[in-house]
Amino acid sequence: MLKKILISLGVVVVLLVAAYFYLDNRNRTLSPRGAANLTNGELTVDITYSRPSVRDRLIFGTEEDEALQPYGKYWRLGANESTEVTFSQDVLLVDQPVKKGTYRMYAIPGPQYFELRLNSELGEWGAFEADSELDILSVMIPVLPSEHTEQFTIALEPLYDTGVKIVFKWDKIKMEVPVITE
Repeated sequence: MLKKILISLGVVVVLLVAAYFYLDNRNRTLSPRGAANLTNGELTVDITYSRPSVRDRLIFGTEEDEALQPYGKYWRLGANESTEVTFSQDVLLVDQPVKKGTYRMYAIPGPQYFELRLNSELGEWGAFEADSELDILSVMIPVLPSEHTEQFTIALEPLYDTGVKIVFKWDKIKMEVPVITE
């Protein structure tokens, strides 16, 4: 009798582990990992994120319009794990000082501006809203029109001799965020 229970328990564990790996792989194929890295002068910026696709969905808009990412609601700037950014030295992000280090990066979208936030909570699954008490920065970033970008993309471009411009593109919008050394 005990042998049958142990075998049944073993089968259940194997099925649960297989289901976990299947679902994890499915999420990664729908929203594969992305990374952006750039060194300009002595400043290095690294960003890790996941890249969801539009797939004929309304991305940004109101809840009434059933937007994937409604205005005024937490967005992890990607999918799957939280998006993280690392600065190799102290910087000004837009006009706000940020100490060197790694931060969780997320946004609150709006029709004309996104509120971009940095948070000290790391290593979290991105679907869970960050603890706003741990936010270290909040800046408003204007939304710019852009050609259609099917898969969410974060790019880094040189800015001046020692800065970096973070460019977010998805669907028909983009945002540009200047990062310069202090």
